[in-house]
Order: sequence, then C-alpha cells, then structure tokens
Amino acid sequence: MKWMQEQRRYENLTYLALWGMLFAVPVLSLYIRTVNDADYAFNWDELFMIWRQFAIFLLIFLIHNFFLAPLLVYKHKRALYLCSVAVITGLFIVFQCSHRPQGGNRPAPMNHPSMEASQNPPFGDDFGRPPHEGEMDNGPMPLHGELGNKPMPPHGERFGGPEDRMGPKPPAFMGEHDIVALIILLLMLGMNLGVKYYFKSRHDAKQLMVLEKENLEQQLEYLKYQINPHFFMNTLNNIHALVDIDPEQAKDTILELSKMMRFVLYEGDKKGVPLSREFEFIRHYVTLMRMRYTDKVEVKVDLPTETPDYELPPLMLITFIENAFKHGISYQRDSFIHVKAAVKGSSLYFECHNSKADKPNEERGGVGLTNVKQRLNLIYGENYTLNIQDEPDTYNVELVIPLA
Repeated sequence: MKWMQEQRRYENLTYLALWGMLFAVPVLSLYIRTVNDADYAFNWDELFMIWRQFAIFLLIFLIHNFFLAPLLVYKHKRALYLCSVAVITGLFIVFQCSHRPQGGNRPAPMNHPSMEASQNPPFGDDFGRPPHEGEMDNGPMPLHGELGNKPMPPHGERFGGPEDRMGPKPPAFMGEHDIVALIILLLMLGMNLGVKYYFKSRHDAKQLMVLEKENLEQQLEYLKYQINPHFFMNTLNNIHALVDIDPEQAKDTILELSKMMRFVLYEGDKKGVPLSREFEFIRHYVTLMRMRYTDKVEVKVDLPTETPDYELPPLMLITFIENAFKHGISYQRDSFIHVKAAVKGSSLYFECHNSKADKPNEERGGVGLTNVKQRLNLIYGENYTLNIQDEPDTYNVELVIPLA
C-alpha cells in the first residue's frame, strides 16, 4: 500500500539524517580547530582515518538493518537473530583487536626511562668524558664514595628492563579502545531496533484503523439493509389498512410513499444527507401515518424550516418516530405523539414523546431501535447522548448528536 511505502521512506530518511550528521561531526570539529588555531592546518588524513572507522560501523548497521533486524521485528525469529548478532559482534571484536595499534592502546610517555636511555650518548658519561680503557668490556668505572666499592649495574639495567624500554605492555585480549567500540556497536544496534519498532507500531496502528474502518462500513451497510425492509414493511401494512377504510386516502398514501422511496433509494446509501432532506422525509412519513388514525391521536411535529448546512446519517431519526406510531397508539383512549427537533450550535437536539398502548407490544424497541443504537455507537462513539425513559404511561426519547 501507499502508506506502507511512506513508512519505509520515512524510516530510511531517518537513518540517512542520523548517519549524515555523524559523518559531518568530524568535519565540523576540524574546521573549528582551524578557525581557533591559526597554526593548525586542516588534516585530511586525520579525517579519512575517522571516516574509515565510521565506515566499519556503517557496514555493520546496513547488514543489521536490512537482514538481521527484520528477523526479530517482522518475523519474530529471536534465536536466529541472537545467533546472527553474536556472530557479527564476535567478528567485530576480532577485527578490532587485530587492527590495534602497536604498543597497546596508549603510546609510551615521553619521559619514560626508555626514552631517556635512547637520548644518552653511546660513549662517555654524562659529562662527556671519554671512557677509560677497559670500560667498554668490563662495565662502567666505579664511583667514589660510599658506593665506590660496589659495581654499577649493566647499562641495560641502569635504564630499566625490556618492558620499560618498549613502553606499556599491550592488553592480552581487549583494551579500553576496544571496549568503547563494542559499547558503541551495541548501542547502535539497539537504536536501530528502537527505530524499527517505532515505525512498526505506527504501521500496525494504521493497519488497525483501516481494518476498523472497513468493519465499520460493513456493519453500517448491514444495518441499512435491515432498516429499509423493516421500514417499508410497516409502511405497506399501513397502506393495506387504508385500502379498506378509505381507497382515496390510500391513493394519496401511495403518492407519499413514492416520495419516501425516492429518498431511500437515492439518499439512503450516502454517509450523510442534509438536515432539510431528512426533515422533509419525516414530514412525508408523518403525513402518511396521519391518514390512518382519527382525531383521537394528537400528532405534533415541530421541525425547523430553515436548517444550517449540516449533514446527518440518513434514516437516523425516523426509527424513533416509527416506534412511537407502532407502540404508542391506543384505540380505546386518546393518544399523542410529539416530535421536536432543533439545531443549537453544532449539535442536533431531537425529542420524541408518545403515549403507550393499553396492551404493550412485547416487541417494543425491536429491530429498528436496536439497529439505530448500533449505528449511533459506530458513527459517534461516546460523542452522543441518548436518553430513553420508559414510563408507565409514556415513552420519551431525547437524543443529542454532534453535527460538525
């Protein structure tokens, strides 16, 4: 996918920026030295020596980034990854120790006895007097005083043993420089893993969002397919009842139904419809339902005639009104259905109050009401308020949903 390629591009750009800064640091350091010290000349040999050491780390980084790290991060092969890193680390240690400078990690001090010995003249004493006859074979002339009766040590022992003359003894296995290089290598590999895990977490989060979005769309489509047949089934039942009561009214009802079907066919599949279209659909439905009942049923609809430029998921409110007509009409006593909607700020306030039938329907709040609750949860999450109060004589619905 395109966003997967973008993730890899961002990751590679991150590595490129880090290594670019690392290789630029020695250049900047040498430049600052030349600026601060007029007698110091820019030493390209020193720069290339530093870059050669960096190149070793860069080579190991490339091997780890493109071949070893994916084993752990993407394929979860921990054993193979650890063995591979151990081999790479061992080869690095062998290479580092085999290319150690002669004489150990630090050069011999300038005032070491071996340096003093090399500065003494091969012939004569400290005062420049020529040696006496026999001194070359039998050693130096004894001094006068309390040491006069003791022979002087041989020339080599006067200025220290072989270890002193050769400088500090190199470490047997790893020196300080090798340990520091190893620590830098391990930190570099850990940084590489950290960056890979970071971009992998972003990739997983993005993939989860895509899956959740696809699942949401599938659930919404499923709910729509349930709501539409359920709605038309109840509407056709109303028309069937009107055919026997008043055929002329049944014709007008069919005309109103055609208007409603046009809305469902052309607007029902959209994610959102203008508030004016949704309110117009509600008016057509209420007009159709009024034809069926007598004046004993009080139906009041208060919908704004002018609405702001907001959209609403189609057929979101009609379910509550349909539920009120289905379960709130009593044929033995007066009944009422009051519907009200208003836009306040960027929120829609909807109310539907109705009386309850003498014989309550056991299917109250069936498929339609259950589906509309699921749609609200899927679309708005926790950003909406639905308050349903099922009283002994009334059924009240209050809904507040965001429009922006």
